[in-house]
Amino acid sequence: MDFYKGKRIFLTGHTGFKGSWMCRMLANAGAIVTGYSLKAPTEPSLFRIANIEDDIHSVIGDIRDYTSLKKAFDESQPEIVLPLSPLLEILIKILPIPTRQT
Repeated sequence: MDFYKGKRIFLTGHTGFKGSWMCRMLANAGAIVTGYSLKAPTEPSLFRIANIEDDIHSVIGDIRDYTSLKKAFDESQPEIVLPLSPLLEILIKILPIPTRQT
């Protein structure tokens, strides 16, 4: 986990179950994490119980709001992007985007 120390990471879906665990692991590894997501989907939530918001920069927003998403992304200047938002996972499966065009 030393690889992540000091790295700027942008993570979507950070208030969900998987995103909260990922934030906790990355924060513990010394990463500088910006999370972008809707409010926690349940109450209580792992995000709240584990006090994730104390260790990362949390931005509450909708990934369908391009202007807000781009602003948060640009401000975080990430070196690594982790798309854990459920909507992104669905879109990636439904609309595969070629990683290389020939």
